[in-house]
Amino acid sequence: MTSARRRSALAVVRGVPRVVLAAGVAVVLLAATVAWLLVGRASGGAGVTAGAGRATPTPGVAVGSLPPPPPLPLVDARGRVVVLDPGHDGGNGAAPAEINRKVDAGGFLKECDTVGAQTDAGYPEHAFTFDVANRAAQLLRARGVTVVLTRDDDTGIGPCVDARARAGAAAHADVSVSIHADGGPAAGSGFHVIAPDRAPDGVNERILTSSARLATGLRDAYEAATGEQPANYVANQQGIVDRSDLGGLNLSTVPKVFIECANMRNAVDAARVSDPGWRQRAAEGIVAGILRYLAAPAG
Repeated sequence: MTSARRRSALAVVRGVPRVVLAAGVAVVLLAATVAWLLVGRASGGAGVTAGAGRATPTPGVAVGSLPPPPPLPLVDARGRVVVLDPGHDGGNGAAPAEINRKVDAGGFLKECDTVGAQTDAGYPEHAFTFDVANRAAQLLRARGVTVVLTRDDDTGIGPCVDARARAGAAAHADVSVSIHADGGPAAGSGFHVIAPDRAPDGVNERILTSSARLATGLRDAYEAATGEQPANYVANQQGIVDRSDLGGLNLSTVPKVFIECANMRNAVDAARVSDPGWRQRAAEGIVAGILRYLAAPAG
């Protein structure tokens, strides 16, 4: 800009009353603020990103952006017994010989256990399942429920799938839930509940109907509590899958299901499972599903 033009521009500014100038500045600042808010709302607000035991902001998955979870059902569950089975274990990765040995899986042999999945940032499934199981146990015990965990720490090996399956009968449990997180395709997201189909040896035949009822109630309660949608990468995308290839279901003689709480390989799901606040919601969803089952007439 030339000196003459600069002087002309300054003269114009100097000729404008200060009130008008202040109003103009305020309009500009207000417009910038509105634009910032709109961008933030479009991205879903602040959330968390996956990390090994810690959470940092990322768009779209904040627990605070979800509607409040429904209250837990008002069910008198005092004296009932629930087995919670946190999948895998922290020591499995260092014990391949032990976890790879074959055990009975209900008419065929299968590996004792596996290492489990993890997020791309390294947060492991075994840590997630142990945390959620203990959160759920605390909620259930506050209702007078006796809770039995299939493992008491996250540093051991196993137990094997046959022992996990038989824990329900050993505890004389009313219900058993195995807690997992999936390692599905990175483009897929969501959760699903696995209900038992008839095992090859027929051991679980008497629990198929009751387990199906448990699966339906758990699916509905979990979705309401967590905001997670039924998995979009499984066949029916309805949130429930029947399987006969899992020893943990084939050998159970008490009503039992697995829940794959999220897909750890998906970026949004990985952020959720890495967030302690969301894990509390996951526990609440599992507990709500269990309480619904306990409240309904047997059948």
